Amino acid sequence: MEYKLLGNTGVKVSTLCFGTMSFGDTADEKTSADMFNRCREVGINFFDCANVYAGGRSEEILGDLIADCRDELVITTKVFGSTGPDINAGGLSRRHITSAIEASLKRLKTDRVDVYFLHKFDENTPIEETLRALDDLVEAGKILYPAASNFAAWQVAKALGISAKEGLARFECLQPMYNVVKRQAEVEILPMAQSENLGVIPYSPLGGGLLTGKYGTQKRPDKGRLVENRMYSTRYGVDVYYEVAERFTDFAQEHNWEPASLAVAWVASHPAVTAPIIGARNLDQLEGSLKSLDIDMTPELRAEISALSPEPPPATDRLEEKS
Repeated sequence: MEYKLLGNTGVKVSTLCFGTMSFGDTADEKTSADMFNRCREVGINFFDCANVYAGGRSEEILGDLIADCRDELVITTKVFGSTGPDINAGGLSRRHITSAIEASLKRLKTDRVDVYFLHKFDENTPIEETLRALDDLVEAGKILYPAASNFAAWQVAKALGISAKEGLARFECLQPMYNVVKRQAEVEILPMAQSENLGVIPYSPLGGGLLTGKYGTQKRPDKGRLVENRMYSTRYGVDVYYEVAERFTDFAQEHNWEPASLAVAWVASHPAVTAPIIGARNLDQLEGSLKSLDIDMTPELRAEISALSPEPPPATDRLEEKS
């Protein structure tokens, strides 16, 4: 396993991050433990979670698993989603953030969260209030580094400007969606991260399973997240995505690579990316992503794979200036 610095933090993390969304949901406690131990075996020290995963159960299971190695790990969790019936049990108000971190610390059985993500932008709360609440948590030692997931580049830039002006702890890591069929992050988010030296841990490198070789223009399994989960079926329901998936699968098989391994390796190869977040429901799925470590993703290979999907237009939309 190789390790990279996480933005400006000085913290070294494995070049793969394991996402624990399946813990307590599609993976029971034993399977979760097996996957956690396999990750540790290959040198992964970076684990991503969220307070809303499996209604908080993912944090509880992760908390049990990290008990005897907590100081060796970099742990993330998130705040935003509704955590109860109360009308204020969600969003990014100081009130909710303050209660949410206490609940997460309790479930994770730890005294601090290394990287604390805002799960999405809150249009109803001034970002200044949110940033001050995060800064207070840093001062109290309950979180070490604020971070943002699912933010647009302008929202991150606005937050960075406010943090710099007011002397607040700034975002140190971003978590965008990024894979071979979803490349919007290349336009502004990834260049911004490079410019500001922010860590980047993209989620969904397999496109919700679309890039695992199971899908194509005439190939649709009866089961799977893209079939059973409305969020994923909407997110990846565009026909062109299935065309790209088919071309990608054919390319991978022609070169004797597992599609899942190649998809993760491609995401990891972007110069702005610190570590893709890999997820799995069982050990077999996990092994496919771990094999990405064995692929030598040269610039030439990355370019070949990139050519299989439409490249998003530049931020200015001035195609004539594209070099």
